[in-house]
Amino acid sequence: MNDSDNDSLQKSIPHIIIEIVEYMPNAVVTKTIIKKTTGNVTASSFDAGEELAEKSLSFDTYIQIIDGTAELVINGEEHKLVIGNGIIIPAHAKHYFKARQQFKMISTVIKSGYEQV
Repeated sequence: MNDSDNDSLQKSIPHIIIEIVEYMPNAVVTKTIIKKTTGNVTASSFDAGEELAEKSLSFDTYIQIIDGTAELVINGEEHKLVIGNGIIIPAHAKHYFKARQQFKMISTVIKSGYEQV
């Protein structure tokens, strides 16, 4: 994964969400939108043919597709997500992304609220 910029976007400055991160050949590119101790929001682009290794996170993660079509596997169940689709990846669920074609997504991780669980 290529983390092109760890700094958050400037506050109070409008932006075009699909232009936050560009496609790069043979790469997954990630741009931090905002990062706090309680969670973060990132934009990612996947070139066709790219795949991220299976992982699980300790927190729920909301995914929204902003360009193209993504394939997401959560605990062995495949989901095809198209532009405008969103899905919550449950905390501790094994998951990974496959890019049969280019796609861009916004990922929101919420790290607070688990104290009551």
